[in-house]
Amino acid sequence: MATATSQPPILQPPKGRTTSTNTVRIDGHIFSSQDLIVDGQVGGNIEMPGHNLTVGPNAVVKAVIKAQDVLIIGHAEGNVEASGLVELGAQCKVLGDIRTARILIQEGAYFKGGVDIIVPGKP
Repeated sequence: MATATSQPPILQPPKGRTTSTNTVRIDGHIFSSQDLIVDGQVGGNIEMPGHNLTVGPNAVVKAVIKAQDVLIIGHAEGNVEASGLVELGAQCKVLGDIRTARILIQEGAYFKGGVDIIVPGKP
C-alpha cells in the first residue's frame, strides 16, 4: 500500500531577499522591485511585476497578489495573478481566484476558488 508523502515545493524561497517575519503586520499597498518572503500578516495589495513572492508557513495574507511566480505555504485570502507559476504547498490554505500561466497544487493543500490559465503574450 502506497503512503502519501508531502513533496517539497518546486519554487524555492529566494535567498538574500526582503523578508517580513511572523512578528510583522503590514496594511496597505506593497510594491516591490525585488523578490519578497512574507511570513507575517499582510492586508491590502502586493504588486511585484517580474519578481517572486513566497507566502511563508506563518503568514496570513489578505491581499490581492500580482507577481511573476507565487509560492504559498501559509494562508492567503484574495485573488492571485502570476505571469509564471503559482504553487500551493501541502499545508497551505488559499481562498480566492487564481490567474496564472502554470499552477501546481500539492497534495494536502486547501484551495477554494477558480483557476484561469493564461497563455503568456496573449490578452
